[in-house]
Amino acid sequence: MQDTMESPSAGQADAQVRKRISVYQPTQPGLIFPEIPTFATHAEERQHRKERLVAACRAFALQGFDYGFAGHLTVRDPEFPELYWTNPMCVHFSNVRVSNLILVDHAGKVVEGAYAVNRAGFVLHAAVHEKHPDILAMCHAHTVYGTAFAALGRPLDPITQDAAAFYEDHVVIKSEAGQVAVEERAGFTVADWFKGVKAAIHQNHGIFTCSTHSIESAAFWFIALERCCQQQLLVEATGHKPVMVPPDKSRFSRDNVGSDYIGWLHFQTIWDQLVRTQPDMLD
Repeated sequence: MQDTMESPSAGQADAQVRKRISVYQPTQPGLIFPEIPTFATHAEERQHRKERLVAACRAFALQGFDYGFAGHLTVRDPEFPELYWTNPMCVHFSNVRVSNLILVDHAGKVVEGAYAVNRAGFVLHAAVHEKHPDILAMCHAHTVYGTAFAALGRPLDPITQDAAAFYEDHVVIKSEAGQVAVEERAGFTVADWFKGVKAAIHQNHGIFTCSTHSIESAAFWFIALERCCQQQLLVEATGHKPVMVPPDKSRFSRDNVGSDYIGWLHFQTIWDQLVRTQPDMLD
C-alpha cells in the first residue's frame, strides 16, 4: 500500500483541523499534508509496516549507516504483537526489500522468512520489545559519530534546537558497556533503560532509538540523533565551550519538535524520495 497526498474533501479538511496534534499541522482547510493512515485489516497494516521498515533500512543505507552485518531495525506485527519484523542477517541495508524481511519471536525463532536473524539484534531488540509492550519499533546501527560519542559515556547536551529534541528524553546506559550482546541476560539488563524515552546512548557501543508510534518515527530520530552526536563532537573539537539552550527553552523545543508524531512527519519526506527513486524496495 502506498500513501497518496490528494486534496481532501471539505468535510475531511475540517475534521483534520479539529484533530490537530501539532503546531505543524495546517489550520487552513484543503491543503495537501501527510495524514496518519488508518487500516481496515491486520493484513493491510502489516503490509504498511513492512514497507516502512524496508524504507527505514534503505534510508540508513543512504546515510551510510552500514557496517558489515551490524545494525537491526524492528517493528511489531499488528496482529501478533509478540512477533516482530526485522531486516535479514547479512543483507546490506540497500538490498533489504519487503520480500526478504523475516518475522521473529521473542525466543529468536524465525517464524516467517528464509534468512537467519542477527543474534545481537535478537538479544537486544527482543528483550526491549518483550519488556516494554508499548514499544512498537526500534533502531540500532554502528554509526561513526554515534559510536564515537557513546565512548564518552555521557548524555547529549542541548546545544542546538535539534539536540533539544532529545532533552530529558534519552538515557546513557552503562550496563554491559563495550561487551558484545550475544547472551540473552545482557539483553534484559539493557532493556530496563528504555522505559519512557525515545533514545539511548549505550556506552562504548552506540546509539538506539525506539518508538511507541511507528518505525518511521524511530528511524527518523535515529538519523537525527546521529547528526546531533556529530554536531556536538564538531563543536567540542573547537576547544570552545558551547552555549547551552536553557532548560525551559529545551523543553519547549522538545515538546514541539521532539515528539513521535514529528518523527513520523519528518520521515514522510524520506518515504516519498525512496518510493520515487528505489521502487524495488517494495518487491
